[in-house]
Amino acid sequence: MNQQASALVTAADISRLAGVTRATVSNWRRRHPDFPAPAGGTDTSPTYDLDAVRAWLFARGQLPDDTPADELRTALRSHPGDGELALHLLPAVVAAARLGRREREALPELSDDALLQWARSVAADGADDIPGIESPAYSADVAGPLRALVRCVVVDGAKAATDVLAERLLEDTAGTGTYPTPRPLADLMARLLTDSAGAFPASVLDPACGTGSLLAAAASAGATELRGQDVLVARAAQAAVRLRLSTPKAAISVRTGDSLRSDAFKGLTADAVLCNPPYGVREWGHEDLAYDQRWAYGVPPKGEPELAWVQHCLAHLAPRGRAVLLMPPAVAERTAGRRIRAQLVRDGALRAVVSLPQGAATPLHIGLHLWVLERPDPQAEAPGTVLLIDAAACENRDLDWAAIDDTVLSAWRSYLADQDGFTGAPGSAGAVPITDLLNEAVDLTPVRHIRTASRQALRPALLARQASELYDQLHQAARDLTGLGADGDWPPADDRPRDWRTATVADLLRGGALSFLRTAPAGRRTRSGQPLPQPGPELGGRPALTAADLMKNRPASGTEADLPTDTALPLIQESDVLLTEVLRVGHTAAARVVEPGEAGCFLGPHLLLFRPDRSRLDPWFLAGFLAAEQNLNAAATGTSIIRVDPRRLRVPLLPLAEQQRYGAAFRHLHELRTAARRADQAAEDITRLLSTGLTGGALLPHGHGSA
Repeated sequence: MNQQASALVTAADISRLAGVTRATVSNWRRRHPDFPAPAGGTDTSPTYDLDAVRAWLFARGQLPDDTPADELRTALRSHPGDGELALHLLPAVVAAARLGRREREALPELSDDALLQWARSVAADGADDIPGIESPAYSADVAGPLRALVRCVVVDGAKAATDVLAERLLEDTAGTGTYPTPRPLADLMARLLTDSAGAFPASVLDPACGTGSLLAAAASAGATELRGQDVLVARAAQAAVRLRLSTPKAAISVRTGDSLRSDAFKGLTADAVLCNPPYGVREWGHEDLAYDQRWAYGVPPKGEPELAWVQHCLAHLAPRGRAVLLMPPAVAERTAGRRIRAQLVRDGALRAVVSLPQGAATPLHIGLHLWVLERPDPQAEAPGTVLLIDAAACENRDLDWAAIDDTVLSAWRSYLADQDGFTGAPGSAGAVPITDLLNEAVDLTPVRHIRTASRQALRPALLARQASELYDQLHQAARDLTGLGADGDWPPADDRPRDWRTATVADLLRGGALSFLRTAPAGRRTRSGQPLPQPGPELGGRPALTAADLMKNRPASGTEADLPTDTALPLIQESDVLLTEVLRVGHTAAARVVEPGEAGCFLGPHLLLFRPDRSRLDPWFLAGFLAAEQNLNAAATGTSIIRVDPRRLRVPLLPLAEQQRYGAAFRHLHELRTAARRADQAAEDITRLLSTGLTGGALLPHGHGSA
C-alpha cells in the first residue's frame, strides 16, 4: 500500500514540509498558476494532495530532504482517524525512549506482528499515566504509522516524535486563549520561586499547564513533584509525555479539565505554583462560582478572570508558599479589579510585579507582567512594601534575555535578602511602600512608580561617583573613535568600479575552500551546508552565541535555553566567519570574525557559520563581502520573514595577498562601528544617570554650590 497516495495536507503542513512560513505558502498559491489545486477541505481551509505538493516543491528546489518526522506526519495523514491514533501512539513514544540504544534502534526492523505485539504490551503499562487514554488498541493497519513513529524516535528523538503527534492532536482544536510560554521566560519564572537560601520548592502545580513548559522549567530547577491540569486533552497528554521524557524520576500527575470550574487537585497544598493563565477568556464561570471559597480576597468581576486565577493559585499554596503568574498588563490597573488588588497588597499576598518587554511572550505586541505572590502566614507580620521591577527598559528588537534575567533576579534576590534595607535600582527597581499603592486607583504598573525615582532611594555621593566613572568611559570611547576615524584616505578605483569574477558559496563548498555549519531546528535537515553528526556534544556549561550577541558585538551570553534539543550543536572556532540569517527592514546584517578568546562556545540558532581554508580565503575579506548589502539582497528568500540563502552568496576570486588588504580594511570598519556603538552607549548611560540625579535632587548643575 502506498501510504502517501491518499494523503491530504493543509497549508500549515506545506509550510512545515518546505521549511517556510504560512505567508509564503499563501503567496505561492496566489502567484503561481501551477500550484496544485485544492483536493478537499473548504474554501477557507483547503487541503491538497501530498504527492502533487511534493512534486511542485521538488521542481522548484524547495523540498528539503525527508526526515523521519516528515514521514510520521505523512503516515498519520494517510490513516483514518488519525487524531485518535496520534493520541494512542503517545505511550509508545515513552516506552521506546526508555529502551536502551540497541533495543530502540532494533524496533524499526521488527516485523509488523512483532512491532504491534511490543506496542500492545507497553501501552498497557503506560496508558494510565497519560490523560485521555484508557485502553489503546493497535489494530493491524496501525503498523505503518507505528513503524514511522519508532523510526522518528530513533533518528530525531522522542521529543520530536511527541511534537509531531501533538501537531495532529491540536489541529482541529478551537482556541482557548492559552499560549505557550517561551523557554527563557519559563526559566525566569521558575527561578523566582527560589528562596533566599537558594532552595527550590519540591512540589509545583501548574493549573493551566498547556504542553508542560513551566513544569519542565521547575523540574530543571529542582522540583521533584509535578502536577498539572489543562482543559484540552491533547495538551495535557503532550505535557505528561514531555515531562516523563525529560524528568523520568519525578512524581508526575497531569489531569484534564477546567481548573476553575472542575479543579482536579481540589484540596492539594503545593509548595509553589507556576501559571500562564488563559488570555482574554470572559466565560470563565463567574455565575457558577460566585460563592466559591477560593475568593478570599473578593469575588472576581466577570471581566477579571485573571484575578480568579490569582486566587485559585493562592488557594493551592501552603503558608509562605510562592506563586508566579504571567499576566496581561491591564490587570494591574483596571478599575473593576482595584478592590481585589488592594486586598492582595494589604494582606501581603502580592510580593512583586515585573513588567516585561514586548515580544517576551504571546501576545507579542503587549508588554506582559509577572506577578509574584505568596500565601500569607497568619502568624507573621505583613510586609510593608511591594517590589516593582521595570524589565521593559531592556526592550530592543532582539530580546536580550541575559539582561532581563539580570535586571529581574538581581533585584528580587537583593529584596529577599534585606527587604527593609533594599534601596532599589534607579529607573528599574524599587520597593514601594504599600501605603503608596493603596490609593483610589491601586495601580500596580511598575513604570508608574519606579521610573520616577523616590528621593529617599537616591544616594547623592554614589550617583556622583557613578557619573565620574561613566565620564571616564565616555572619554575613552571618544578617544578610540577619534583614532579610528582619523584615517580617511580611501583612494578611488579607476573611472569605473572594479569588475570581479565571483564564485558562489556553493561553488566554494564544492571546491573545499570553505565549510558551512549551522544549528538547525530539531527534526529538520536542510540542503544548505553539510549535515552534522548525531548526537551533538554535551552542553557542559558552555555558553551559546546568539543572534543578539552578534548584532551587538558582545561575548556569548546564551544558555542551554537558547539551544534546540535533539540536534547537533556546532562549536565556534577561531577565524570562523559569522553572519546573521534573518534580515530586518532598516538594519544591515551583522557579520564578524571569531577572535581567539571567543572560540569554544556553541553556535546559536539563526546564525550562519562559514569556516574558510586560511590558505585560500582571508576571514575578514570573506566576512566583508558576504555581508555586503547587494550580496544579501540577491540571496534573500521569503516575504514576511526574510532569510539569507547562504549557498547563493557570492565572493570575488582574488589572490590571497589582495584578499588580505581588503580584509584589513573590513576589520578597520568593524572596529570603527564597534567604537561608535560604545561611545553611543556610554553617552546614553551617563545622560540617563545625570537626568535621574538632577530631577531627583541628588545632583546639582554646574556652577551651584552645595546647599
